[in-house]
Amino acid sequence: MIELQIVDRKSPVLAPAGLPCLWRVATINLTAGCAHGCIYCYTRGYRNYPGQTRVNLYANTLEKLRSELRRKRTAIATVYFSPSSDLFQPVPEVLEMAHHVLALLLERGIRVVFLTKGAIPEKHRRLLGANAPLVCAEIGLTSLNDSLLRLFEPFAAPANERLRQIGDLVRLGIGTDVRLDPIIPGFTDDESCLRELIAAIAVCGVKSIAASRLFLRPAIITSLQKNLPPDQFAKLMAAFSTADRVDINADNGSIRAISAANRCGIYDRVKAIAAEFGIQVSNCACKNPDLARGSCGIAGHWQPSPGISLPLLFQ
Repeated sequence: MIELQIVDRKSPVLAPAGLPCLWRVATINLTAGCAHGCIYCYTRGYRNYPGQTRVNLYANTLEKLRSELRRKRTAIATVYFSPSSDLFQPVPEVLEMAHHVLALLLERGIRVVFLTKGAIPEKHRRLLGANAPLVCAEIGLTSLNDSLLRLFEPFAAPANERLRQIGDLVRLGIGTDVRLDPIIPGFTDDESCLRELIAAIAVCGVKSIAASRLFLRPAIITSLQKNLPPDQFAKLMAAFSTADRVDINADNGSIRAISAANRCGIYDRVKAIAAEFGIQVSNCACKNPDLARGSCGIAGHWQPSPGISLPLLFQ
């Protein structure tokens, strides 16, 4: 059961992210904490993380956002949702705030890109579809097995719901990618499961996937140990017995990652399967600086439009 706490935001609404793939792109979090409760989420180690069953909703977001947009000397081109929460959490108050914020940005011609593992309500889909040239969507999905999804992402949308909305977004003309992130060793990296998943994604009309392996930090290990059955936790941790310590670009910190050879193997497998379906695969250099180069496209894949300059700027 999620406990919703209504709080006022003291920091700015529009904030730069630490990820190079979001360099100079404005980002917004509507909440601290997330009702999806993904047990591998890296934000569990953040100082403002409110706890596994609590979500803090910033009630003054809309008011502060209007004020910040008025004061900007250079117009904001693109806003990304969300570095450490989800825009479409199964909490009515969060969804209502999400609709108001999206409407404000889109009315002003500001492009929005979001990453979600949640169910997008029909009201929100209508708003996004009516502004399709200004919207890019990314849906997180790493398995079609709902038992696994409930284990690792207990309150996120079921696989069929995510697939359905991927198809809906594509039909609305919204640029839509899928993120296989994180691919969980021993659970979601089996070749047959990946093939089934990528085939289903292809049917939806998706042409681009970003893939990344699970990484560990102390807070993530604590969460996994607390939420997984002991045998499942042991199985997962065994995959990290030859882990590498990798310095990542996201926050000048380091992570415990599956060995480079193992990561290369799974990424090559994903790319080979995806190529059979005409899908391109990218790997994020933020999470794999020892393997990848360039951007995973998390800030959206945009066509140049009149009156909108590229690259995407946060100023």
